[in-house]
Order: sequence, then structure tokens, then C-alpha cells
Amino acid sequence: MDLYTNEDSQELLQSLDRALPYIEYALKNNKAMFEGERYLTSEELCSILKISRRTLQYYRDDGIFPFIQFPGKVLFRESDIRKVLEDRFRSAYNIEDYSL
Repeated sequence: MDLYTNEDSQELLQSLDRALPYIEYALKNNKAMFEGERYLTSEELCSILKISRRTLQYYRDDGIFPFIQFPGKVLFRESDIRKVLEDRFRSAYNIEDYSL
């Protein structure tokens, strides 16, 4: 049987104090999934992509980003956004142009 001292308790409390910001961050930024899919609000998507709300509206209007609209709420399926970004990816240079 192990005995715990007051020092052990203090060390445990200090460890918990150091972990608390990480736990709070995870709770704040972790979104529940709906049937394995994560949905983003306009604000979240703008923040992730570093674009303005107007630019996001332009992408919606032009059919670039698919979205789901409820009264007063627009959501973007994360997998749809990833697919659009992957489909539109262009390499900075063509590797075949740089033969040795």
C-alpha cells in the first residue's frame, strides 16, 4: 500500500493546474460530430481560411462552397470544404519543368 504525502498532493495539484488550460482549450474548440461529420459556422470557416465574410459570401453565391442553410444559420460540412480545397489545389511549379 502506497502512502501519499502532502508533497505528493501539492505536486498533483500543480500538474492539474498546468493541464487546465489545455483541457479548457479542447473543450472550447472541440465540436460534437453529427453522424461522424463536423459542421462549421461561417465565422469558424472564415477564421480557418483567413478570409472575410464577404469573400465567403462570394464563394457561396458562385457555388464554390456547398452549404446548408437554416433560418438565420448557415453551416458548411467540413468534408465538403476539404474536397473543394483539394480539387482546386495547384502546385507552385511543375516538377517536370525542372529536370536535372
